[in-house]
Amino acid sequence: MSWRMPAETADHERTWMAFPRPGTTLGDDAASAGEAYAAWTAVAHAVAEFEPVTMVVDPCETGRARDLLGSGIDLLEAPLDEFWMRDVGPTFVLDDERPGVLGAVDWIFNGWGAPAWAEWDKSAKIGAFVAEAAGAERVPSLLVNEGGAIHVDGAGTVLVTETVQLDPGRNPYATRELVEAELARTLGTSKAIWLPRGLTRDYEDFGTRGHVDMVATLPEPGRLLLHHQTNPEHPDFEVSRALREFLADQTDAAGNPFEILDVPAPSTLRDGDGFVDWSYVNHLVVNGGVIACGYGDARADAAAAELLAEAYPGRRVVTVPIRPVIDRGGAIHCITQQQPKLGV
Repeated sequence: MSWRMPAETADHERTWMAFPRPGTTLGDDAASAGEAYAAWTAVAHAVAEFEPVTMVVDPCETGRARDLLGSGIDLLEAPLDEFWMRDVGPTFVLDDERPGVLGAVDWIFNGWGAPAWAEWDKSAKIGAFVAEAAGAERVPSLLVNEGGAIHVDGAGTVLVTETVQLDPGRNPYATRELVEAELARTLGTSKAIWLPRGLTRDYEDFGTRGHVDMVATLPEPGRLLLHHQTNPEHPDFEVSRALREFLADQTDAAGNPFEILDVPAPSTLRDGDGFVDWSYVNHLVVNGGVIACGYGDARADAAAAELLAEAYPGRRVVTVPIRPVIDRGGAIHCITQQQPKLGV
């Protein structure tokens, strides 16, 4: 077997999502919960303009999901506690030695390092559930990992973060070499670039401790989109500057240095809980389009959409209001997972 994770820009068969359900992440306020349901629905409808969407729904939410999503979204019932499909679902791969075979890497999920507040018993089974539903060959892994913690260029390079894959709450006995070997086995990568950290807010109680999909992504081999905090009053000003200096010295799997494109953050610095981690890097590439985050900052949202259109030529950028999602700890990339078409 020779598993390979295609770049997100490769053609998709569909996108997978999971519908919100009551619990810690959704919150107790009915009005706020309603905003979350609406935001997840808006993302699903935006993606469905470009490719099919399958939504995994906890049985307690089937009626609400059907009413909000309508007939254009496929629904599959399965028990859920968390509903960040990028992290609880599988990472889809292809087998270059067996054309026509779809694989699904089933990472171990423990609620982002087993924090006291997290519930993951049900969602830890979603990787295997989605793999079977997609007709994929399950690729089991002993690595505690999440889809938001990796980005690939489809040509051998993978971005990871020291504070995620080497997190004692996830993989207490792991080394870089062991992680890289497992990523090579499951994703087909040959070069791992270890970012030293993620954004500041991601290290609070409800954070992931450094998911790379809030920080950087690879629109094509040799090019890198990097979150750029422009205001020195925000702690991520120094974080993003240090990450840029680090990445400027890195090379991809082909040995080439990166062309780094800065993606400026919105102008908002704080919300009611402290410094925000609003990022336009956390977008989803779909067939013929890009689903981008909208934060209600008209000038910054428009500038980000223009930048993404340039980074992904020939794709239509659709901006979706995402505040109810980011307020819960993630954004568009975090709640979606692409399934590549066979043969890409």
